[in-house]
Amino acid sequence: MNSFTIEPNEYLTQNIQAFYHSDYSGGGGQWRVQGTIENIICTLKNDITTYTDDVLQNASRQLATILLTDLPQILRVTRKNNLTACVIPRAKVNYSLNHSLFRKTVSDIINRLNGFDQWYKFYCKTYRHKTTHRARWGHGGNGNMPLSQHYKDTCRISNEVIGKDILLIDDLYTRTIDIDEDAIQALFDKGANSVIFYAVGKTLSKN
Repeated sequence: MNSFTIEPNEYLTQNIQAFYHSDYSGGGGQWRVQGTIENIICTLKNDITTYTDDVLQNASRQLATILLTDLPQILRVTRKNNLTACVIPRAKVNYSLNHSLFRKTVSDIINRLNGFDQWYKFYCKTYRHKTTHRARWGHGGNGNMPLSQHYKDTCRISNEVIGKDILLIDDLYTRTIDIDEDAIQALFDKGANSVIFYAVGKTLSKN
């Protein structure tokens, strides 16, 4: 596991302690190589190539292994007694189970680990937006691209966030996209006590 700092910008007002499992290469066809971070993330998105149940479950197991290694380390490094985890919501309002395996896998692991509060779905998506990783090729879907205060405009954020130390989890962090920064700020604005960020992959090409 690796650490970095998410720095303040027009979307975020303070430094955020952040962690990620592995670098993510946007090119070179790594997403086709089974077992790579690129393959795990792209498979669990399941929105470009439609994968079989066996392939999806294998990627879910690989993600579970990563989380079981990384998340306890985050508790030790941050010296938090416990953290409450939530996952960045995807672009659409509703997804089938086979399009929600990232969230489900995180939920299952969080509920198995000591030091983490009960799983909460803090974000309730009310409006869809374009999918950023597909929009560059004209396949982002309906809605607008995410902008400042995007999560305030497209989600209801539960009052359960108030006073909590949050571990905000995403599959992929890409600097300059600012979706994660906006989501973190939305949690603070709602009343979170603190926010720590974790991504499975961190994009190399934007750093």
